[in-house]
Amino acid sequence: MRSKPLNLVLYVLRRVAIFLPLLFIATFLTFLMVAGAGDPLAELYSLPGVSPEAIAATAHELGLDKPLVPRYFDWLGGFLTGDWGISIAQGSAMQEVQPKVMSAYWVTFKLIIGAEIVAIVLGVAVGVLAAIKQYSIIDYIATTLAFLLFSMPIFCVAIVLKFYAIELNSVVRDLGLSDWLGNPWLRTTSPENLRADGVGEFVVNYVGAYLLPTLAIAAISFAAYSRFQRASMLETMNMDYVRTARAKGLSSSRVIFRHAFRNALIPVTTLFSVNFAAVLTGAVITERVFNWNGMGTILVEAVSKNDPQVMMGWIVLVAVTVVTFNLIADLMYGILDPRIRVG
Repeated sequence: MRSKPLNLVLYVLRRVAIFLPLLFIATFLTFLMVAGAGDPLAELYSLPGVSPEAIAATAHELGLDKPLVPRYFDWLGGFLTGDWGISIAQGSAMQEVQPKVMSAYWVTFKLIIGAEIVAIVLGVAVGVLAAIKQYSIIDYIATTLAFLLFSMPIFCVAIVLKFYAIELNSVVRDLGLSDWLGNPWLRTTSPENLRADGVGEFVVNYVGAYLLPTLAIAAISFAAYSRFQRASMLETMNMDYVRTARAKGLSSSRVIFRHAFRNALIPVTTLFSVNFAAVLTGAVITERVFNWNGMGTILVEAVSKNDPQVMMGWIVLVAVTVVTFNLIADLMYGILDPRIRVG
């Protein structure tokens, strides 16, 4: 009989073995669609002083003079070895795709992971409380707040937060201090500024940079988590094993947190893995409002400039993130409910 760690390793390897062919098919189909979207060198044709020889040399450097299938395998081989190609989003000025996409990815990832942690902690807590206090004033307030946030597009939430941030910054300036809420993320993420400003000031600036976009994203996710957790908790509380635990004379807190709560988290875990991917791909609106140069910004730039290498790098990175978080959710099922085995 295999040990649990070995079962876990084999399970992960099996899931990866399933995901790899899916990623291959997805990247190939995406490559075909991106390649058919238009000519990446169209902008060069309109630039004054660019000779046909220079355009042909650029096309050769980008591999655009090859048939479509060989181009895909050239891209795939380069991608797997760390060469993600060259971006032409700045016209004739070309730059490597990997540092550009990875830099934007970590900006967005840090923003989203913070927002999702805040949203899931508050959402689960409010959902559990609303389920325990069903039809009470707490339940009605939580339900009203959730539906209110559900009905508001994220750009409305972001704009409202930015409006109040401007007002708050005006008050701060009147006190002779510099703006706190805004977009100082470029300097707060620099190790040099950590050494120059000290830990205290660095943390204050970091919070000021991330607070508004984090709240905007977390507000929408909070609504989903709280509603799912409430519904899941109510369903779990009516199951036979929970009623049996109550019949044995266990305290309410023990019944709720030892017997019902863990199983009620399973649907929310699924929602987290799906919602994280949705927020990652939909971060363009929040980033536009708060002037963040993250994944949404480079996607808009790549599509508008018809930059295929950046689009492919963006898509593969998002796909890998989605697969990873789905795998994490599958592993969490076995932790939350011992009846679920991953072996």
